[in-house]
Amino acid sequence: MDALDNSPDSLDSLDSLVLHATDNGVSWITLNRPDAMNAVTWDQRERVISLLGAASADPAVRAVVITATGKGFCAGADLRGAPATGTASGGERVAGDVARTIRQGAQRLITAVLDCEKPVIAAVNGTAAGIGAHLALACDLVLAAESAKFIEVFVRRGLVPDGGGAYLLARLVGPQRAKELMFFGDALRAADAERMGLVNRVVADAELAATAKEWAERLAAGPTRALALTKHLVNASLDADRSTALAAEAWAQEINMTTRDANEGVASFVERRTPKYRGL
Repeated sequence: MDALDNSPDSLDSLDSLVLHATDNGVSWITLNRPDAMNAVTWDQRERVISLLGAASADPAVRAVVITATGKGFCAGADLRGAPATGTASGGERVAGDVARTIRQGAQRLITAVLDCEKPVIAAVNGTAAGIGAHLALACDLVLAAESAKFIEVFVRRGLVPDGGGAYLLARLVGPQRAKELMFFGDALRAADAERMGLVNRVVADAELAATAKEWAERLAAGPTRALALTKHLVNASLDADRSTALAAEAWAQEINMTTRDANEGVASFVERRTPKYRGL
């Protein structure tokens, strides 16, 4: 796919559509197209992927929050302005074009969240539909405002869910519940999503940002490498047999014991004091 336009005007515009700030070790990624219910554009998606990759590589970042402005978390994909994909000279779609677009687009976004080496919190402030719902559900922890809704909107358009939707939902709520959500496409209230296990906690709309900040800063003060390895173990275990999962667990602990934070954790226990983790 074509590279982003890196001219100053393009970057300034994109920076306003995906707000970013780092505070107390937390990378805040905020979708900012409230008039479009934060339907995510191609450029925004690439920006979010880039910021997640940067968070993984930056030792100063120890947790990530993905949220949005306005009444919508993300109303799905806005394909206007996406780079052109291969078509025949007569304008007909080339076989494999759609699959390629999905792999390079929605799936890359979800994979960037799942593979981020820092814990990622979704602070869902409003409607999360289609790829917007999957963006939230791919996060390690999900906070939702009382007014938030989750919608598997694909069936309403005669489409198959993409962006890892079937993969995520079946693992979060089981195949029957996943099929119910995807077959009917009904809006799921935040409270119902919490009961089903899709959401960790529902809070009053006015408390969402403060709760996300509290959770993220607790994570940022924790043993960052141990959290990264724990995230990897849990995600990988969903596709592994028992022996593979236990072997991975043993090696993760082996790797983790080389970190300063692990040594600090053990020392603080022996010395009966509160540990001071530095993310190293």
